Amino acid sequence: MDMAAHERPRSASDQPPDSGPGAPPTSGRQRRGPQVAPAPRIGLLARLSSQFGSRGLARRGPALDDAARRELLLHGVEGVATVLGVHGTAEAEPGPEFWVRVQLEGRHAYETRVRQRVNAAERQWMQPGDVVCCRVDPGDDDRVVLHLPASEETSRTNIAKILADGRRARATVLTATPVAADYTGRDDPVLRLDLELHAWDEPGPWRVRVVQPVPLSALELVDLGRHLEVAFFTVDRGESVAVDWAASLPG
Repeated sequence: MDMAAHERPRSASDQPPDSGPGAPPTSGRQRRGPQVAPAPRIGLLARLSSQFGSRGLARRGPALDDAARRELLLHGVEGVATVLGVHGTAEAEPGPEFWVRVQLEGRHAYETRVRQRVNAAERQWMQPGDVVCCRVDPGDDDRVVLHLPASEETSRTNIAKILADGRRARATVLTATPVAADYTGRDDPVLRLDLELHAWDEPGPWRVRVVQPVPLSALELVDLGRHLEVAFFTVDRGESVAVDWAASLPG
């Protein structure tokens, strides 16, 4: 062992700072380190972009052929799907790609992409925020066929009709959760909003949950405690509720 090295006193730079009760006081100038500017508050737009910009669902393969689609409509597990996003038009081949949140009875909801042919009339009823029927392959959750309910069975109403004909209420934002897993800041993100509604002609407030696209210009309106203008048809869990973003924006 090198005793000289072992016994050599450490330099001042090697000594730990003396913070004991007998340590000499340090002047304010000596204690003050380099000034660090406080970090700016990250807005909701930046949080959405950083959270979901690089994480998304794998692209689906080609659309199911007609025979596979008919087989799935006959024997698939019945469920409902909330449309979160759409890429492509009804005329595009092999059809638009729908990004949906699927809910099957007795199971947790999950998200997947579905590419299928639809006509122009169907496409108008399959916009972000719309809820449609679906059939799922019991052996492969990603094999999904979307379809509209029969006209005599449907109870869903699209957002435009709610805003045009619905009653008015004031909503308070309780939570806002992004569900657009491939959001990159270019398109309107889709958020799940928990709201508490107050209407002048209802005896008390009620809570709803809606999944709707939020315009980029209105993102700051969905912070906790903010108030939104909404339209609704009846007191339910959110099926007949739509946020009026234009009326909610200041000015």
